Amino acid sequence: MPVYVALLCAVNVGATGRLPMAELKAICEGLNFSNVETYIQSGNVVFSSAETEATVERRLDEALAKKFGKKPGVMIRSRKELHKIVEEAPFPHAKPNFLLVTFLPEAAPKNALDNMAAPDGEEAKVAGREIYVHYPIGSGKSKLKLKALNAGTSRNLNTVRKLAEMAAAMEDRG
Repeated sequence: MPVYVALLCAVNVGATGRLPMAELKAICEGLNFSNVETYIQSGNVVFSSAETEATVERRLDEALAKKFGKKPGVMIRSRKELHKIVEEAPFPHAKPNFLLVTFLPEAAPKNALDNMAAPDGEEAKVAGREIYVHYPIGSGKSKLKLKALNAGTSRNLNTVRKLAEMAAAMEDRG
């Protein structure tokens, strides 16, 4: 059965609202996802489902909309996709917690990096449905302006690595 990682937008850090991870786990189990595990408080959940990626994404987003009154935005990636995202991360000189991966609902447009304002030396690279951004001074202090990031949800490379490890371990367990 495929293993998926769901990354929720703005949960517990933005306008979407508060969602204890125990409640997120219960919602996923209520959707009949298997082997549900959450990771940290920012809306990350790993699980198995025989359903397609698109179906899982739609069902989870709709279930969360019932809680929040609006769809928060759910980005689903397979275990293989997450592994590739980690393996192909650019900017090898960047500290992993200063390299953020923004997960997008669809492939970034070809002009996604046009008009990027990077006053603090930020670097960005588009790779399909992800945008990698290196924040030399940290994302919290950065004055980066990149409109393409607004459509997605970001995680630092340490978090992405951990989620990839969790997904691989779940897949190995069968």
